[in-house]
Amino acid sequence: MADGVRRVVTGHDKDGNAIIVMDGAAPNVRVRKESGVVSTVMWREFATPAVLDDRGGVKDLSLGEVALSAPVNGSVFRIVEFAPEPEGVSAADAERLAREIGATPQAGRTLRHPSIHRTDSIDYVVILDGEMDMLVDEGEVHVKAGEVIIQRGTNHAWVNRSGKPCRIAIVLIDAKVRQ
Repeated sequence: MADGVRRVVTGHDKDGNAIIVMDGAAPNVRVRKESGVVSTVMWREFATPAVLDDRGGVKDLSLGEVALSAPVNGSVFRIVEFAPEPEGVSAADAERLAREIGATPQAGRTLRHPSIHRTDSIDYVVILDGEMDMLVDEGEVHVKAGEVIIQRGTNHAWVNRSGKPCRIAIVLIDAKVRQ
């Protein structure tokens, strides 16, 4: 994703006509040095339903620091490219990888992979290119281009064992966890 991901955003002019308000590489790109993961925030919203009010122009809601989770009552859309994972990750490397993505283990739990994390969201994931494994606490699944995962607020990790980059599109929508 060195060239970026083209993003087209629509809106309305003062007369209510549909127009293109943004067209170009999405500007909020984060390269994670430890893991080689490249995450591009395409858009986010801070309310559900989203407020579609163009008066005063359209603000680029992808900008700024974006947490791993969706905003409270909101959503975030990312394109993420995972480099192949090296074999034999040391404990120190694993700890750095986990910190880098903001993964924190639940109290008293040992993670089966350093990038295991959980978001309180419903995540719609589409594998765009390549293949990878999604690990959960008790199992894993291999997915490839064109396949979809519905991730429902569970511990999970994306692990690219394929030897080639894997690109996914992911939409996280804030959810309430029933206690």
